Amino acid sequence: MRSAAGVPRPRPFALVLALALSACAVGPNYHRPDLSAPEAFRDHAAEAESIADLPWFEIFRDEALATLVRESLANNRDLAIAIARVEQSRYLAGVARGPLFPQAGYEGDAARGDRTFLGGVAPGDRTNNSFLATLNFAWEIDLWGRIRRSSEAARAELYASDAFRRGVVLSLISGVAQAYFELLELDLELEIARSSVQSYQETLDLFSRQHRGGVSSKLDPLRAEAALAQAAAGIPELERRIVAKENQISVLIGRPAGSIARGETMLAQSTPPEIPAGVPSQLLERRPDLLEAEQILVAANARVGETLANYFPRIGLTALYGSVSSDLDDLLDAGTGLWSIAGRAAGPIFTAGQTTYTWKAAQANRDAARSAYEGSVLNALREVSDTLTARIKFAEERVEQERAVGALRESLDIAKVRYLGGLSTYIEVLDAQQQLYPAEFALAQIQRDQLIAVVDLYRALGGGWSESPEKPSVPLPIAP
Repeated sequence: MRSAAGVPRPRPFALVLALALSACAVGPNYHRPDLSAPEAFRDHAAEAESIADLPWFEIFRDEALATLVRESLANNRDLAIAIARVEQSRYLAGVARGPLFPQAGYEGDAARGDRTFLGGVAPGDRTNNSFLATLNFAWEIDLWGRIRRSSEAARAELYASDAFRRGVVLSLISGVAQAYFELLELDLELEIARSSVQSYQETLDLFSRQHRGGVSSKLDPLRAEAALAQAAAGIPELERRIVAKENQISVLIGRPAGSIARGETMLAQSTPPEIPAGVPSQLLERRPDLLEAEQILVAANARVGETLANYFPRIGLTALYGSVSSDLDDLLDAGTGLWSIAGRAAGPIFTAGQTTYTWKAAQANRDAARSAYEGSVLNALREVSDTLTARIKFAEERVEQERAVGALRESLDIAKVRYLGGLSTYIEVLDAQQQLYPAEFALAQIQRDQLIAVVDLYRALGGGWSESPEKPSVPLPIAP
């Protein structure tokens, strides 16, 4: 279509489309809350690198553990649920974006009825047939951004579900590693317990020989036998805990309860000599729970704009093209066609406060989401500080506990020599044994806690985040 001067006239549909796309969406645009994150973690200097930049298999170098982690990532049911939830959110985001585009449908209708109520109808013409076939088109012009805000919220919820999935992955890796180290520590405790039983048995044999030779009273072998029985009684409990831990790992890796293969022993495990933590600001882009909390806030913020748009009229276009006839054979003949193009606008006048209350509820939900996000950031900083401190203190504690164990082992050897030389009583030997083995148990637990502190730090820093940097996409519009 051209004007008298030959200049093309703008098409109405193109004008409407340009107006809809250029219109600003009502409601607040999202801005990340201004959080006063420190430049470095408590009592630690800022570092450019972070242990969280490394993939999990470079942190935990036990091949048996690596196999368990891979198996858990492939078979864990909680992770499978999280992956399915991401797909569900992806398609729901596509549903929310759909109204931005024109909708098309079809309709067919066949009817037969009595029309004598119209008057002037001959008795033989009382019944009437009607056949209708149409194509329908409808499009809501998103002038105020209601649909765009709804789509923005759905997209943020998709990203939140994907961040939750990444959180499940991180928790799964950490959970398998922690359970594995706990299993190795129980193995070490069982080894210590069996060693103590053997030592107590040797002491009992010694005391028994002394008693039979008339060197000591019966009290010595009785006390030694009681100590032996107490040590042996702890073995079944450790074996029970080992089975329970193996069953826990079996569930994590998605297999029926059964034995778990071990790699290196607890004493052979090592931690990286240097574990940089990075800077606090990296947590906002790395930790899955913070990413999830922020996307929930983005969605809540978009819902405020969506509900605010309900104050404004909904403007749309509808079109219909088809045919109507009283005879099915004539439905597609010339002269039976019909068409219409219409615009509509509808808005609220009195809703008993529903529009306002919905908007205010959305604002309150956004405020709650903001507080939840800020609280998550504070908690993340606390967790990192706790784990950094724990790693250092466990290392210091291990040094002292190793000194204690070394001294107690030497004292037990001296006590045995003194007893055999008649320079001391059985009490010195039993007392040395009863101090040594609990100290060895405590040392094994500290060694376990050192390894778990690395696992906790890796989790607290959001480790492994670079393995899945891409966000899921919203599906393109397709036919139903």
